[in-house]
Amino acid sequence: MQPKRNAVKIQDVAREAGVSVSTVSRVLNGKVDVAKETQDRVLGLIEKMGYTSSLAARSMRSLRTNLIGLVMPDVEHPFSIEVMKGVNRAITESPYDLLVYTTGNVRKDSAANHEQRFVAQLNNSITDGVIIVASANSEFFQEKPIVSVDPHSYNPNFPSIYGTNYAGAIDAMEYLLELGHRRIGFIAGRPELESAKQRFRGYQDALSKWEITFDESLVVNGDFAMPPSVLAARQLLLLPERPTAIFAANDQSALGAFVAAKDLGLEIPNDLSVIGFDNITEANYINLTTVDQFLSDMGSTATHMLIKIINGEPLQDKVKQFQTKLVVRGSCQRLHNNRIG
Repeated sequence: MQPKRNAVKIQDVAREAGVSVSTVSRVLNGKVDVAKETQDRVLGLIEKMGYTSSLAARSMRSLRTNLIGLVMPDVEHPFSIEVMKGVNRAITESPYDLLVYTTGNVRKDSAANHEQRFVAQLNNSITDGVIIVASANSEFFQEKPIVSVDPHSYNPNFPSIYGTNYAGAIDAMEYLLELGHRRIGFIAGRPELESAKQRFRGYQDALSKWEITFDESLVVNGDFAMPPSVLAARQLLLLPERPTAIFAANDQSALGAFVAAKDLGLEIPNDLSVIGFDNITEANYINLTTVDQFLSDMGSTATHMLIKIINGEPLQDKVKQFQTKLVVRGSCQRLHNNRIG
């Protein structure tokens, strides 16, 4: 059996090059106060010895790594998966490779700080640019390009892509109202997100347009996640006068409503109409009526935008809005006159 080879350290490179560790570090960070002969010797040894910052060395030789970073809060979340599908499709058609960073949990403490750190690491000679999904920050102090999909703020200081959340919520509510529903529950999303705020505003404004009094007991937070949405839907369905329909702020929340309804012996859509938002893959499996915001296309478009910026090509628009579309399936039913809560 061959002995295990230890990882090459920066000290090893410095010793082999006959320079100090700080000199190697300055070369890796692109400092211009290192003699070209020394810089070339250090970069050559980095590549020869397989030092882990070889990507950085390559970027300083060519000014490119042909690597794009993708930062997202949770790779298991269906929203993230759909966006990543589009990013992957665009990467396949390009000369770039992809490096994914994640906090592993959309609710992890200091998510904004993690995001800042990830972007700084990726954009410090490792990648040519970064795509951020559901960015918690509105600004980054990085020279390399950044594009965000569904940022928390609608006015970040970098190019961004998001759906017409307000219009999509109006379409969902209009559909339920036209089916005769008047007592409509709402499972809200994460209150700090702009997308959640826009969907809630659409819910409220649609009720106002139809001259229906807003009832705060019909609004429960589901946090854009399935487990808390099961509890939220259960709370709505156990009201003395339960809603005849539920508008869930995303499809994960709608799945929670399905679970709660089944637990309480209710059938969808015979006893309860449910509509979601996002049109994730699972929505088709359960025949869920939902609002499509074309997440995969968002990921693909974000990648193409980033590549354009990397190549010095101008963007026609810094902000790209995807027009949402109501997808009617079988989870909603017209309310009959003899229906009671």
